[in-house]
Amino acid sequence: MSDDRSASPDENPVHVETDQQLHAIGSLMRHRVLRVLRDGPATVTQIATRLGIAKGSSNYHVKVLAKAGLIKVVDTRKVRGVTELYYGMAGKGIHLPESGPGQPDILMRHALADVESAPAGAEKDERLKHLRLSPEHFALAVEKVIALHEEITALHDPTQPAADLFTAFYRPLDTRPADPNEPSSTENGTATT
Repeated sequence: MSDDRSASPDENPVHVETDQQLHAIGSLMRHRVLRVLRDGPATVTQIATRLGIAKGSSNYHVKVLAKAGLIKVVDTRKVRGVTELYYGMAGKGIHLPESGPGQPDILMRHALADVESAPAGAEKDERLKHLRLSPEHFALAVEKVIALHEEITALHDPTQPAADLFTAFYRPLDTRPADPNEPSSTENGTATT
């Protein structure tokens, strides 16, 4: 037992592999519990206060995450005869398996929900750009996005307010007809493009 609640997670990331782990990571509220614990160990009560949820709800989500091995007890402290448990991240990060066709990308959905629920007046910058790129230019753009992430990550200062960088660079379903001069479909004799 110690009074140092700045315990670091294990250096290795936790690899999500089991159904129990996938279930645990699939909840937006548990995603938010993990956000709290990324800043350092906390008790169930502290997590509830920071997220503005009931202590019982906080306790439930913490137990699900702990059973899945995503978080663990990193410290204890006796307070008025009661042992408080401090939970922290089990690893330096969490690696999810690749999503298969038709499977939701859970972390991206959670990040988008966090963007939507950001406090009114919060600093944020959102951009959407539709492009048509050659495979070479797509690969170049991915390299640039990775480099930008690394550059911004180097600016991290744990004493400053939280900020998330959420990027998704992908090829959506291409709705353009194979020949741009041809209509995409004909219904009841009416061409639509």
